[in-house]
Amino acid sequence: MNVPILPRRKPRSLAIEVVEKLTEDILAERLPAGSKLPTEASFMETFGVSRTVVREAISRLQAAGLVETRHGIGTFVLAQENGPSFRISPDQLGTLRDVIALLEFRISVETEAAALAAIRRSEDNLRDMRAALSAFTGAMEEGRDAASADLQFHQEIARATQNHHFLDLMKSLGLGVIPRTRLEALAMMQPERMAYLRRVHQEHEAIYNAIAAQDFEAARAAMRTHLSNSRDRHRRSEAGSH
Repeated sequence: MNVPILPRRKPRSLAIEVVEKLTEDILAERLPAGSKLPTEASFMETFGVSRTVVREAISRLQAAGLVETRHGIGTFVLAQENGPSFRISPDQLGTLRDVIALLEFRISVETEAAALAAIRRSEDNLRDMRAALSAFTGAMEEGRDAASADLQFHQEIARATQNHHFLDLMKSLGLGVIPRTRLEALAMMQPERMAYLRRVHQEHEAIYNAIAAQDFEAARAAMRTHLSNSRDRHRRSEAGSH
């Protein structure tokens, strides 16, 4: 991929330029659906930018539903639908009430996805879920944003249902499906953030263990607990803001 080195600008501005160039290549099918993106190091050399810029650009492409990252494997271009599709845009998640509404929607869908995943999951599905959990732990311990790994875990559960509609829906939501990326990350002090992420990790482990054991009732209950806890935290925040 022959791309001129970008001039020196602020990291956020550079990330937007990288996103625009990659979006153009994806929509023009110079980067076809299913193809694996180059490594971070390759992008850094090609665009003449830092690792931080590359990671922000990939995060933006994920949020736009153009690519998906499978931890331990790589980042892949997603097929783009020509017709109308269900999508929740960032401006639809601007308030606590919007986030709570999305969590209510997720509870109705993902509890059943977890139950189906427990019944139908393969060993490959379990491996991919474990890779996402490991990526979450690594991000948490290193103080990095864990939202991408969090999203990947939920997408792998959807994949394990062996029903593409669940996965299509989760992909359409993008990173906006992880509420804290919009409303919590900046507001949290570090100790509070770590305590929160540890709770999330424990809830994820409970879901994984139930799916691994093929206990569909426990998987359904663990997912409902996980998403309900998040919804209730946001409800308390909304009540405290009035």
